[in-house]
This record gives sequence, structure tokens and C-alpha cells, in this order.
Amino acid sequence: MNDSSRQTDSFLPFTRPNIDEETIAAVAEVLRSGWLASGPKVAQLEAQLSQYLGGRPVRSQTSATAGMEMALLACGIGAGDEVITPALSFVATANVIVRVGARPIFVDVGLDSRNVDLDQVEAAITPRTRAIMPVHFAGLPVDMERLYAIAGKHKLRVIEDAAHAIGSVWRGRRIGSFGDLVCFSFHPNKNITTIEGGAISGGTPEELKSIELHRWHGQVKSGVDGFDTLLAGGKYNLSDVAAAVGLGQLKRLEGFNARRRALVARYFELWGKDAPLRLPERGDEGHSWHVFTPLLPLKSISRPQFIEAMKARGIGVGVHYPAIHLFSAYRALGYREGQFPNAERIGRETVTLPLFPAMHLQDVERVVAAATAIVHGART
Repeated sequence: MNDSSRQTDSFLPFTRPNIDEETIAAVAEVLRSGWLASGPKVAQLEAQLSQYLGGRPVRSQTSATAGMEMALLACGIGAGDEVITPALSFVATANVIVRVGARPIFVDVGLDSRNVDLDQVEAAITPRTRAIMPVHFAGLPVDMERLYAIAGKHKLRVIEDAAHAIGSVWRGRRIGSFGDLVCFSFHPNKNITTIEGGAISGGTPEELKSIELHRWHGQVKSGVDGFDTLLAGGKYNLSDVAAAVGLGQLKRLEGFNARRRALVARYFELWGKDAPLRLPERGDEGHSWHVFTPLLPLKSISRPQFIEAMKARGIGVGVHYPAIHLFSAYRALGYREGQFPNAERIGRETVTLPLFPAMHLQDVERVVAAATAIVHGART
């Protein structure tokens, strides 16, 4: 990508999907084929994802949310069970636990890593605990050795919310190439997209069969005209149109992630140790950098003021994420303010700054200059 050409007066969003002409042509080919629902392109995408993840079985679906819910069901998790999960994530992480009838048991996260505090995970285990659902926040891998040591010691399942982490690497191994059940997202704001979609990596033959049943009405066929419904499944199958987009994206994933790392390196280089915002944990080359989420100094400026000031300079800002346990649905389960101070502070202070592969290094410089001027101006 050429960093010398850019339009200084254009609006810079905090994210933007990157779809090339080859992928657009592939979608047109699918549309002309007459096979739009799950078909050969879905099978091809699952095969290529499996190859990317070291040969592990992969099943696609309409979203990571659907994938996590089906993974919980495949593990037999339901009423009366507890699943330990971080208080900081997109709310889907907790919603799927509630939807299968289990109870989310929240624990706090690291202030800079945003990843689950594994000390608190171990302390939260009870006789009702059936699984741990960690989140690789922003693509920074959780400590996988310790996570799986805890799970193994207590005979717990691990359902990894890897919605942010396609292409992330833990000590030379790609997230999803090992472990228990690992769920990815291909939403338009993720590192690769299928428009909407996701995939599960891993699982025993029995669990894969369960996932297949849950994503297609619980139905099985026999002969040319026989059907049976084995369970009350949903409808979460990916379309061939979506898979065609995913195939084009997967070929570019490593380049996308390398670009994200280069852009983040520029953020850190420009701000150094004197950043006016608290920067997230940098991690290493295994970090895939789905989002870049520093914390605002709220004593200087409110978040709405900062967002509006950045917007006035032509720069978009997102919020990833409010603390889950403070939402009404989870307060109704007995959670309250003050239980998870790091998640609550991050939820109050976090801002998501622009980060996507089509950005130029000068765009990072523009964001840094604007954010620095706004915060310093507010202080004076």
C-alpha cells in the first residue's frame, strides 16, 4: 500500500472492510450460478479454514454468536450450569450462556490486556461450573497454557470467544489450531469478513454432528425423500454468497494482519511513553489487532466530548465495550456496580480509534495529532 497518497479532507472511520474486485467478481459468479444458499463455496471455505488452522475440523455459521451458542449446546451445557466469562466483551459472549439456560459467572479483566484474569477464573469455580469462555480481546491471546491447565485440573470445557482473533498466534501456534472449541467472527468490522458469519474450529465427531443439527433445524435426511428432526434446531447455515466473500478475504488475511500491526506500531511510536491516553497492552507479533482501544483521561474530557471533537476533525471513534454486568439484563441476575473495577473503568473510558488495513501511516499521524490536541486542550 502506498502511504504517500491520501485525502486529508476525507472522513476517517474507525473501521472499514476491504473488499477487492476479484472478490466482487466471485460473488457475481455465485449469483449467476443459481446456488445461493449453503453449497460448494461453503464447503470450500470450511476446507480452506481447516487447512489454515492446521487441519482441525471447521464448521461455518451465520455469526460467532450462533457459533458460541451451538458450541455450548454441543458440550451439553444448559439449565443449572455455570460458565465463567469476562465482564468485558461484546454482550453476545454472555447472552449465549443465558440463552442455553446456564448462568454467566463474570470475572474481571486486566486493565491493559482486557483479557480475563485467570486468578479470578480459578477462584470462581464451583461444583456447578461446566466451562470457561475466555475472550481473546482485540486479538491478544489469553495465556493458553495456564487457561488449559486450569480447565484440565477442574475437568472443564473451554469455549474460546475468538471473535477478534482470526490470525492471532500463541507461541507459534494459531488460535483455533489447538484447544477445545474455538469460535471466530467474520462480521464486517472483523479482520476478515463474510458480510455476516463465523466459524467453529475443533470438536469431536459427536459435537460436530450436534453443531450441524443445531445449524439446520435438527434435520437429517434418509434416501431421496426421507426426513427426520432429531432436535429443535435453529437455522444458522452460511450462504455461498457469504462464503465467496470469505474465500477472497482469507487469501488476504496475513497481509491484513501485518498491516494492522504496522499501523499499531506507528501509534505506539508516535505516542511513546507520553501518550495523553492510556494505551492497551502491546503484546507481540502474535497479536492480530482487531481494534485499538486506549483509555481516555476522564478528569480532562468526557467521552462524548472527545467523540464529537474527533468527529469535527473528520475522524470516527467507536466504543469497545461497556462492562456487561452493568446492563439491565445482567443487573437483573444480581450483578452490581463495583464488582469488577477494571471492566467498569475500561467500559467508562475506552475509545476505539481508527484501525483497518486500507489506512495510511499518515492517517495514524492525523489521529494522534487530533487526539493529543483535544486532550491537551481540554486540560488547559
